[in-house]
Amino acid sequence: MASTVDSSSNKSSLLMLREKVKKLGRVPASWAAYAWSIGREDQRRAIHALKVGLALTLVSLLYILEPLFKGLGKNAMWAVMTVVVVLEFTAGATICKGLNRGFGTVVAASLAFIIELVAVKSGKVFRGFFVASSVFLIGFAATYLRFFPSIKKSYDYGVVIFLLTFNLITVSSFRQENVLPLARDRLSTIAIGCAICLFMSLLVLPNWSGEDLHSCTVRKFEGLAKSVEGCVNEYFRDQEKDDNIFDNKASRDSIHIGYRAVLESKSNDETLAHYASWEPRHSTQCYSYPWQKYVKLGSVLRHFAYTVAALHGCLESEIQTPTSVRSLFRNPCTRVAREVTKVLQELADSIRNHHRCAPDVLSDHLHEALQDLNSAIRSQPRLFLGSKHGSVNSRMLIELTSGKHTASRTALPSFKTDTASLLERKITKGDQPSERNERSTLGRTLSKIAITSLEFSEALPFAAFASLLVEMVVRLELVIEEVKELERAANFKEFTGHDHLTIDLTCKEEKRNNNGVPGSHTVSSAAE
Repeated sequence: MASTVDSSSNKSSLLMLREKVKKLGRVPASWAAYAWSIGREDQRRAIHALKVGLALTLVSLLYILEPLFKGLGKNAMWAVMTVVVVLEFTAGATICKGLNRGFGTVVAASLAFIIELVAVKSGKVFRGFFVASSVFLIGFAATYLRFFPSIKKSYDYGVVIFLLTFNLITVSSFRQENVLPLARDRLSTIAIGCAICLFMSLLVLPNWSGEDLHSCTVRKFEGLAKSVEGCVNEYFRDQEKDDNIFDNKASRDSIHIGYRAVLESKSNDETLAHYASWEPRHSTQCYSYPWQKYVKLGSVLRHFAYTVAALHGCLESEIQTPTSVRSLFRNPCTRVAREVTKVLQELADSIRNHHRCAPDVLSDHLHEALQDLNSAIRSQPRLFLGSKHGSVNSRMLIELTSGKHTASRTALPSFKTDTASLLERKITKGDQPSERNERSTLGRTLSKIAITSLEFSEALPFAAFASLLVEMVVRLELVIEEVKELERAANFKEFTGHDHLTIDLTCKEEKRNNNGVPGSHTVSSAAE
């Protein structure tokens, strides 16, 4: 019996061991697949990794080749450190860190050399005191300087490098007679490292921060257009006809992707605009490209995205307008959303192609769609003014509430001091459980009537949805004004008839009703 138990336990342990080995064997394959997906998402990541590897190989020749090592010595390691720290993904970030590192090193070496000239003429005791006090004062001043907003934004890395280089040269000079060769070697190795980084960033398949910011702005407009259209289509989708739960969940989840990317883009926009300001100018028509205009446009787009997020919140609300009531306003709402989507797509195309948008980008069709929505709401006044049932419930609520106050007033005990009052209080304590039951029943009745009275209109949730659509159009006008400011500041090409885009945005619901197949966006360019 014991041998049978031992054999079964051995078999189970072997099976568990095999499962663990299989899982461990699948780990490298899963890691490889994940790494491949990261590279496919943006091929520039793999190219940047190759550039960093090539730069490190080149700078390591300072150590490997004997003639170069004899000329620079162990200070060649500073070139390797410079490549590792300075070489960034975009050219603007590399230029920013390279110039900060070079300027901080030059200033620190010059200041350390001046302090050494002053300290070398004094005695050893005074020299030590002078070096220590210099390190303290420079460290205090440089660290305090990093708290200045303008310094922290653009030159924080340079101040750190200045502080590091100054302390290394100043402290090491106390034990070394001549500090000039040390400073010279470190400056030369850092210059070699920065030169290799700039060569790789500017001349070998460069990645520009300005282009990333420009493309990111275009994607924001396109994402918001998809979110607006998806919100309205999902709001008026027939829940009874569309029984596919997984498709419905996927369509709802895809809505928030567009506006969420806009809401989370503030820090990325500011970083890209800062690095883009360090890059060579991208336009021959303006001396300084207005990258901060992109940041301001991103701020206006975030305010627009808040409205889209609120519109998406109407889909997730617990209180929903019945489908029969929604269908009364399907056509005007989808028309408004279609016109808003069309404007967003036109703005995205104009920014992408560096040409100015059409003067009538906010066309009369959008105002006509708003008028149709207003007329549709006014044609159904009873839906928004409540019903008789709601007024009856309100009267019942008032009567029950007043009765409750009366009962509470009569139930208040009077301040009696005789024997009868004591007996009355004993009887009252015996009747308390029945009174509590009556009060709880009354409370539940009051809550039900209160909830029913609040539901005075089945179209109230739709009123919030429609008001958000109107608010979206108002904020769209602010977005258009900011886009035109960017176009003027960046000297975009003038609008011509050949730049005009005819965008056919047909609602998916209408395509489904007409052809039985969901529709898609079709963009066609037509000369005027």
